[in-house]
Amino acid sequence: MNGDALYAIGDLARRTGLTVKTIRFYSDAGIVPPTDRSPAGYRLYDIDAVARLDLVRTLRDLGLDLAAIRKVLDREVSVPEVASAHADALDVQIRTLRLRRAVLRAVAKRGPTPEELNLMHRLAKLSDSERQRLVNDFIDNTFGGLDASPEFVAMMRAAMPQLPDDPSPEQVEAWVELGELCQDTDFRAAVRRMAEHQAAERAKGDTTGLHHDLTVAVRERVEEALAAGIAPASEGAVPVVDALVGLYAEAFGRADGADMREWLVTRLETGADPRAERYWQLLSTINGWPPAPSLAPIFAWFTTALRAHAFREGAAHPCPQAPDGLEGVAPGR
Repeated sequence: MNGDALYAIGDLARRTGLTVKTIRFYSDAGIVPPTDRSPAGYRLYDIDAVARLDLVRTLRDLGLDLAAIRKVLDREVSVPEVASAHADALDVQIRTLRLRRAVLRAVAKRGPTPEELNLMHRLAKLSDSERQRLVNDFIDNTFGGLDASPEFVAMMRAAMPQLPDDPSPEQVEAWVELGELCQDTDFRAAVRRMAEHQAAERAKGDTTGLHHDLTVAVRERVEEALAAGIAPASEGAVPVVDALVGLYAEAFGRADGADMREWLVTRLETGADPRAERYWQLLSTINGWPPAPSLAPIFAWFTTALRAHAFREGAAHPCPQAPDGLEGVAPGR
């Protein structure tokens, strides 16, 4: 092509590989306006139109809309600037598509009712900030206005659900279940009772915080007892109970005895709600944390054994039942 020559739209179509209809559309939209017109009124284009059309086709293939392309051609923005902005937009679209794919796979696996499907879709499409807001609302509702364990509340707030960009169906299912759990009024009431128990203990002077070491000790001693086939109500459980009660007595500055053991049963039963442990299991699945073995059977054995042997030195009255709570999700019940 001659740099000074003008070319009809058909010539331009053959040069660029675009159809006459497409070039006419871009011309009418002002993207590639004609340079001049022939005496008969036909559009004519110069060599710059070829370069503009090549750029337009490339940008369109990359998914840019005509408004963005017009700004590039008019030099309102540079190609790197518009490419960066478009890449960011594509990142959002890709994350959305991956999430939709995971939801569809979870739906195919779970076979939900129409109501459950609507809930799954609504919860799954929440942003990271919206997911955190939902969990923080749960924490505010259950712990707000109470002087509960600050270490425990801080641990709750630090453990937020973070769905990856490409979540698995299991992670989507876990988030949906966690979202449902956080909005469950019965569970919220149970957690509130646990928070009230914590606050009451702090009002009596308990500022010991979390007790990871006690959780480890209970797990190790009870696992040994279970492996040895020791039943919690049997005499073989007595040394295990005595040793663990001694550790609790030392950690909380109490003397072993009937009152101490009754207090410990209440403490353990306050954290016995199975939904409490489920809360942390779901967070682990969502965030890709290593799965932790369930402590429910461990503390069930210990609580049963403690109740069976709490008053073996002569007292005849049973230990009272305590309200459910969430303390079981924290190490060191």
